[in-house]
Amino acid sequence: MGLKKRNKVSAEFSMSSLTDIIFLLLIFFMLTSSLVSPNALFLKLPGKNNPTVSNVNPPDIGIQRSGTFLLDGKRVSYNQLQDQLRKLQRNNGRKKLDVTISPVRNTPVEHVVTIMDLAQKLNVNGILTTDN
Repeated sequence: MGLKKRNKVSAEFSMSSLTDIIFLLLIFFMLTSSLVSPNALFLKLPGKNNPTVSNVNPPDIGIQRSGTFLLDGKRVSYNQLQDQLRKLQRNNGRKKLDVTISPVRNTPVEHVVTIMDLAQKLNVNGILTTDN
């Protein structure tokens, strides 16, 4: 009796094809991550090269939890704040105006970002301060 042997299928797989796929994915993600630019705020951090300290107190923009703005303690609307900052920037001359941004604790981030965007739009240095 001539019985035929059946060909058994091997359950092994080749690791070389898996490493090729991983290598291609690595290249793909490296290329795409370098093309994506982050959408973030540019923050100018203090450095060691700024030894001079100004004696003049910069204008202070307070931000309440409700979204109301205070300029040196006086309640102002967003448009009034924008006009006042433009006037202060013109009166400041060639030097860039410094403004402190003082949100109350637990103020929504949206209100703080609104003021930081305004400062960036008007070419004003926004200095974020916090409570201790």
